Amino acid sequence: MKAAIILFPGSNRERDLAAALKRVTGEEPLLLWHRDSELPEVDLIALPGGFAHGDYLRPGAIAAHSPIMNEVKREAAAGRPVLGICNGFQILTEAGILPGALLANRSLTFACRDVHLRVENSQTIFTCGYEAGAILRVPVAHHDGNYTAGPETLDRLEDKGLVAFRYCGPSGALDDDANFNGSARAIAGVLNEGRNVLGLMPHPEDATDPLLGSTDGLPFFEGLLGALT
Repeated sequence: MKAAIILFPGSNRERDLAAALKRVTGEEPLLLWHRDSELPEVDLIALPGGFAHGDYLRPGAIAAHSPIMNEVKREAAAGRPVLGICNGFQILTEAGILPGALLANRSLTFACRDVHLRVENSQTIFTCGYEAGAILRVPVAHHDGNYTAGPETLDRLEDKGLVAFRYCGPSGALDDDANFNGSARAIAGVLNEGRNVLGLMPHPEDATDPLLGSTDGLPFFEGLLGALT
């Protein structure tokens, strides 16, 4: 599986993502600069976490207009798998590739901790490494992870199975405390209509090695490998 990771000024999780991909695929991903205007032929395009352009204006707002994002939009529309993690998710929403927006956490503070996620739809290339209802423990590191969208959009996401992950408690129960950043309907990750684009705020790439405290993110990348090869 060939993957390309797009770097923006302020990206800081590209090495974590590259290590997770190499751990599973055995291949070093390509690193592409945001000012590039062409994308090579790859199986997966990934936008990593960080603080693109210092989160000026809004997180992801400037990065969404980088030259390479024209190609990302085109490839996404053509069915190419695209993954956005944390800041990458923010960029995908700002670019209009995914619905909704990411607002400041309801605490108005930066959150850096492990959280639990429930797999809502296991029938996608990104989630096929899990059973529906599986509970994962993975880290988050964000200030603006409060997912929001209008009621009609949220209903559409639910009706079409486009909610990939939800914040939950250790048992899988949905409660207000588990939804630490205040996301609408506890949504932690969403898919586009074609289910070839996923954006999520938590970091599965940082839960792929026992030394990192959890390997619950490993099936995420193993499932991707199986689906794309």
